Amino acid sequence: MAHKNKSNLSPMKSHQGSRHKKPKQIFTLNEANDRLQDIFRNHEFSHITHEQRLKLAHFYCLLMANQEKENMTRLLTLRDVAIRHFIDCLIVPQFVDLQFPLLDIGTGPGFPGIPLKILFPEKRIILAEGVQRRVEFLKKVREELKLPKLDIIGRNINPYFAYPVQGVITRAVEDIRNTLLNTLTCLQTGGCVYFMKGPNVDPEIPLAEKEVGEYFKLEKDIAYTLPHTEHHRRLLVYRKIKMAPLPDFDEEPWPGENVGESDD
Repeated sequence: MAHKNKSNLSPMKSHQGSRHKKPKQIFTLNEANDRLQDIFRNHEFSHITHEQRLKLAHFYCLLMANQEKENMTRLLTLRDVAIRHFIDCLIVPQFVDLQFPLLDIGTGPGFPGIPLKILFPEKRIILAEGVQRRVEFLKKVREELKLPKLDIIGRNINPYFAYPVQGVITRAVEDIRNTLLNTLTCLQTGGCVYFMKGPNVDPEIPLAEKEVGEYFKLEKDIAYTLPHTEHHRRLLVYRKIKMAPLPDFDEEPWPGENVGESDD
């Protein structure tokens, strides 16, 4: 197990150090807002309001400015960010009714949590991220975009995390089974886990059923394409149907955590 962890860490260092790419062009806030309007209109997202679009444009500017220093995203053009980050996140509520408080696991620089927070300003969303530099970036985004009821938790989520939530969402690459195991304690019975996945997710489904089928039921499996693109996606929704035994919290392997909570 120790050898596996070591191999997982090594490529990340190499990626950050030698493959960090910077955007060739960063649009101003007004330019980004105007261009987002055109992109959203061309991809069936004209319902996004001017206020929401302006916040998304501001988020784009912050993301690209930070990309000059840190490797936050591999998408470096406004068009890619608009379609493969913003629309990819904002399309989810068209298929399902999200349950709140909503925990975004492995949010990275804020996906899907920040776009969803802009869409649902009065709902509580919790962003969980274990990389400290991204935690600081998320706090800056929360402050500059003035996003209420947005909590930022600087830790990885595991079965010892007990903050009660009704929904969990993730766009991370972690296996479905692992995410369900890690949310056994915090997700309340009747709550849902929303997995934003690619089209080749099928091998993960029987593994999840075998290990946590007693506690979770696959309720929805929706295949779709981002409008007017060739980006194929799958949205899987698991509902928690049974309470799991609580872990011994004194045995948590990393009890220390970095928590930044928002004001209501």
